[in-house]
Amino acid sequence: MMMNLEPAKFERLVHSILITQPNEIDCDSFYSQLDIFVDMVLSGQDAVRAMPMVHAHLVICSACREEYETLLAALEWVSTGG
Repeated sequence: MMMNLEPAKFERLVHSILITQPNEIDCDSFYSQLDIFVDMVLSGQDAVRAMPMVHAHLVICSACREEYETLLAALEWVSTGG
């Protein structure tokens, strides 16, 4: 059985495979560290340098990146009094 992928989806799939690193974290590991990463970002700390694997996961996983951006925006909104 052949899968029929649109060219853009195929390109994204190949790109994801090519940038995969042997020491990546998965989504569950990402979520277990997300609150720490966001707290660091909000407090002005260098979260990217302190948590490079979390940042690397953000770069490659659009679903987790969306969750991160939503959480960050919500906490920024709350901190400014909404």
